[in-house]
Amino acid sequence: MTTTRPTAANWGSFAAAEPGLAGTVQARFEAFTHHVLATLRKDGSPRTTGLEVRFLDGELWFGMMPDSLKALDLRRDPRFVLQANPGPGTGMGGGDVRIGGRAIEVDDPAVKGAYGEEAEPPEPFHLFRTELTEVVRTRVEDETCLVVETWKPGEPVRTLRRT
Repeated sequence: MTTTRPTAANWGSFAAAEPGLAGTVQARFEAFTHHVLATLRKDGSPRTTGLEVRFLDGELWFGMMPDSLKALDLRRDPRFVLQANPGPGTGMGGGDVRIGGRAIEVDDPAVKGAYGEEAEPPEPFHLFRTELTEVVRTRVEDETCLVVETWKPGEPVRTLRRT
C-alpha cells in the first residue's frame, strides 16, 4: 500500500510537526518588518518585492495593496518564495530562512475583517493565506560547518552538514 504525502501544509500544521524549527523561523521573520517575496511575472520571469507578513491563527498571511504587481502575480500563479530579512551587517542571527509555497487569496469579509483588526492594513487590500511546500534554514555552526535544515509536508526535517 502506498501512502501519499501532503504536498502543502498551513503554518499551524508545520508548527505542530516541527515546533523547534517553526519557532526559529517565525522568530527570524518577526525580528524585522520587511522581507523579500519572489513571485512569477506573466512571462515567467521572477519578480522580487518587499512584503510584511503576519502569523495569525495558525496561518502565515500576506496583505497587499489593491492591484499591486505581486498580488496580480499571485492571482495568476500562486507559487512564491519568501526570504526573511537578514538584518543589518552579516551576522544573520538565527540563520537564513526562507519559505516556499502557494498563496491563496481570501475574499471572505469576516476573515479580512479579523485580519484587519490585528494588522490594520489600508482598505481595500488583498489578503492571501499560505500553503507551505518547503521551509529551509541555513546557518553556520562552530564557524566551520554549514548546516541546512529542510522541511517538506509529510516528511521529517532533513539536516545536511558541510565542513
